Amino acid sequence: MKKKTTIDIITLGCSKNLVDSERLIAQLEAAGYEVTHDSDDPKGEIAVVNTCGFIGDAKEESINMILQMGQRKEEGTLNRLYVMGCLSERYLRELTDELPEVDRFYGKFDWTRLVEDLSADLQNGTAACFREDLAHARRITTPAHYAYLKISEGCDRRCAYCAIPLITGRHQSRPMEDIEEEVRQLVQRGVREFQVIAQELTYYGLDLYHRRAIAELIERLAQIPGVEWIRLHYAYPTDFPMELLPVMRDNAHVCRYLDIALQHIADPVLERMHRHITAEETRQLITALREQVPGIELRTTLMVGFPGETEQDFEELVEFVKWARFERMGAFAYSEEDGTYAAEHYPDDVDEETKQARLSKLMRVQQRISAEVQERKVGQVMRVVIDRVEGDYYIGRTEFDSPEVDPEVLIPVSERELRTGQFYRARITSADDFDLYATIEEEEGGV
Repeated sequence: MKKKTTIDIITLGCSKNLVDSERLIAQLEAAGYEVTHDSDDPKGEIAVVNTCGFIGDAKEESINMILQMGQRKEEGTLNRLYVMGCLSERYLRELTDELPEVDRFYGKFDWTRLVEDLSADLQNGTAACFREDLAHARRITTPAHYAYLKISEGCDRRCAYCAIPLITGRHQSRPMEDIEEEVRQLVQRGVREFQVIAQELTYYGLDLYHRRAIAELIERLAQIPGVEWIRLHYAYPTDFPMELLPVMRDNAHVCRYLDIALQHIADPVLERMHRHITAEETRQLITALREQVPGIELRTTLMVGFPGETEQDFEELVEFVKWARFERMGAFAYSEEDGTYAAEHYPDDVDEETKQARLSKLMRVQQRISAEVQERKVGQVMRVVIDRVEGDYYIGRTEFDSPEVDPEVLIPVSERELRTGQFYRARITSADDFDLYATIEEEEGGV
């Protein structure tokens, strides 16, 4: 029996890229290839690097991985190298000139040609192409009980600092029926938790239905039998669809969790960022979120050192964080991105030392808040899903914790045997800055 050709898929960047890789894997496996994903020791005859081109560090990571695979090719342990994703979407001409070791480049959206091109490149007599009957097919690379669900591509926002619209183009919503069918198929395969992702999920529906339809979509998904948790990522504060809040409040399958990037609070900075929202409107939104969805936990991302940010602007941001008391918060220092409005119109006038000092101060403030948030959960009984076993602990999450980015719940292995993907009632016994510790009260439906 002829040995299958092995292909290594290496995914860099965000979960939206991961969904593309999972779809590609399903297509390649249907065409008869053996595929590994993010292997610690890739040894396949073919490699596909799915790149990120969002910020400088991500671009550097992508280039380094391509060079690493190029070295394998030079050594004779790799036959062919393909590159896809955001970096090659944005810098195709430059990459083609500078990385001759790559056999073919694909962008963010034309990677579906890879299956057909691969057959031609290998000259093995196999005629394969992207199968439309497998359009919803994915090989889930996360733990089998949860998956990322991409509901749209692109972004119509034009924030001054952001290169994503330059890479992904205009916002394109997927039809509701298309998304629902994908969810039903994934539920049949054992997926119970869905991380809904988009570059700007609150914009969903405007292009297809001429209205914001995210609330209707989430309500429909929550009614699909087998769906246990739906968690929402990457909302935008301007023109937030308030009709989403009753859906989050009243449906037990929709997590009381919202990932909403605010970036800043000082009006002069928000205006230069082209965020189209004011400090007062931002505070009103946060107040409404907490009032209309009792117990909601918010994740946000903030930026320091944007061009023109004064010490007064920064101190206003610090006070805002103290007021808002975000349960989850990330922050980063501004870095100039090619082609953005900020890069072309604003001098990068906050020096790097000041940026890093501001970033450190802001995160110290948040660390204290996060510790207090964690401590308040001690003694509570919470619903927990088990993701994996690691050493002496089962590792789980609550509805307020998204995979990979949020705190986890640690339960001693010695306590009892638990099942990955199963939901339990757990009593929180202690907390540290990053994780919660718990004991099991009962398995859902009884022990």
